[in-house]
Formats: sequence, structure tokens, C-alpha cells
Amino acid sequence: MFKALVVEKDEESGKTHAAVKELALEDLPQAEVTVAVEYSTVNYKDGLCIGPGGGLVRNYPHVPGIDFAGTVEASDDARYKPGDKVVLTGWRVGEAHWGGYAQKARVKAEWLVPLPDGMTTRQAMAVGTAGFTAMLAVMALEDHGLVPGHGPVLVTGAAGGVGSVATAILAGLGHEVAAVTGRPEAAEYLTSLGATQIVARAELNETVKRPLEAETWTGCVDAVGGAMLARVLGQMKYGASVAAVGLAGGAGLPATVIPFLLRGVNLLGIDSVMQPFDNRVRAWERIAGDLPMDKLEAMIRPAVLEDLPGLGRDILKGQVRGRVVVDVNG
Repeated sequence: MFKALVVEKDEESGKTHAAVKELALEDLPQAEVTVAVEYSTVNYKDGLCIGPGGGLVRNYPHVPGIDFAGTVEASDDARYKPGDKVVLTGWRVGEAHWGGYAQKARVKAEWLVPLPDGMTTRQAMAVGTAGFTAMLAVMALEDHGLVPGHGPVLVTGAAGGVGSVATAILAGLGHEVAAVTGRPEAAEYLTSLGATQIVARAELNETVKRPLEAETWTGCVDAVGGAMLARVLGQMKYGASVAAVGLAGGAGLPATVIPFLLRGVNLLGIDSVMQPFDNRVRAWERIAGDLPMDKLEAMIRPAVLEDLPGLGRDILKGQVRGRVVVDVNG
């Protein structure tokens, strides 16, 4: 038997309820690799899946948790053997497939990535989907010409999971980082991660009629979307790129094509869920090498399985700063 956070749905009322329960190995879905989970984390999607589902969960009862890291316990696939340390993010695990909020998980071998050398499973979950996405965004900006020394890189939603890791990575690589936040109390935290400038969210939330403003940012990791992304596009330097990773400010984009036509600005979409294996390995190797681990440690908020229902509600309200690391055996 093992512990898991199980979400159940009342068919009559349609309401869901999450609680820690004991499950047996035979309860797990069929797949090639069984993992003894050590750590997981909390992302916005997890908040949806712990709660009403947000249209992500197909069947109940359900075990959420879109990320986990641990040790292979059994494998029917030659790529992994018992004792191997592995990481999983994406592939709709924790949504359509049972996930990492449990002491055991069973998944397809192709969904796993070997834990990078020199990284612990706890550090991997301090990174999680949020940090993995942040590194994918940085890599995409670099692939489109971003180099240090050409001006500040903007990070919106900087106090959140993606933004925190993006700030630390960019600062560690030698970039000036301008961190956008709506929480004045987060300024000291963001400065500790390496931000050299704090931008109040209100400064970029105001819509303007001008399609172009002063060329200010040499790159941007945007976790907000909506009106803020539209405004930022008009402030990018010539040929600069924005990596779009989220929609905390809305899915709409009230923008014009003028920044693309007159300044050659690039809008890069970042998807972490269906990334191919080779790019996943590349991103995790970059994380292990380029993310300052002391900065990562400063982002961590520890938790256990029993904390997850409350944390799920908090993250949907934007009340979770940095990275939650869930010790599923705690």
C-alpha cells in the first residue's frame, strides 16, 4: 500500500473533493515503468486538477501531479532499469493520466527523462514544469539571437514559478533582468534572484493607442499574456523576441502587427507538455549547468501531500510565490 492524493467527484452535485488515501499497486494505470516517487511540485494546472478539474481531468477518481522525480522500481522497457533516477514533466500526466501526488507512479518510458548528473530529485522538483518552461523560453530567445550586454530582458509575472526561475537563469547568464510584479513585497525576493530592475505591473497594464513605444527590452519571457503582452510587443528593440509561456492575464491579445512589420519583433510560443525527448534532455542539461542552485534553494517552499488541497486553492488565486517542493513521503 502507498499514500496518494485522490480527487473524487460527486456525480450528483458535480463537486470534487481531494484527500490523502491509501492505494495498492494494482490501482495504478498500466504502463511500462513504475517509479517510487520522491518529490513533486505545484503548478497552476495542478491547482485546477486538485479542484474542479478545469476541463483537464477526464476520469475520476484521479491522482493529480503533473511533475515528479524519483527512482525506477520496475521497468518493462530497456531504456530504464531499477535504481535509475528519473524526472517527468508534461505529457498530460496528472491530467489525463494519474500523476505524481503519490508515493508510486506508473508511466510510459517515453515520458521520462534521466535525472541530470549532479542534480537531486528535490532540486529537479524545485525546477519542475515551471523551471523547465523557463529554460525552454531562454533557449528559444538565445536561438533567436539573445546575448548578454545588449540591454535588459523583461520577465513578466516574475514572482511566480516560471518567472522566478527565468529571472535566476537570465541573471546567472549575465543578463540585466527587469522583473515585473504586482506584489511590491516581492521586490526584495526578485532582487535576491538577480533582478536589477523592478517594474510595477501597473506600468505595463495600462493600454496605449500607440502601436510602438520606445525600444526598451532586448528580450522578454512573458507569463501573463493579454493586454500586457500586447503592450510589451510595442516596447521591444529591433529584431528582439518575446517567449510567451502563460496567460495569467488572459488569453486574448489586443495587439497590432506593427511591431512585427516595422521592428521585426518575434513572438515565440513555448510549449512544455509535448516537447520531444532530445530537447527535453538539452533543457535539463542546461538547467543543471546554468541555474544557480543557491538561487533555486531560495525559491523553495516545502510541503507534504496533506498540504496540497490548500496549495491548489492558493495557486489559483496567485498566492504562491516561487516553487513548492512536495515531499510525498513526508
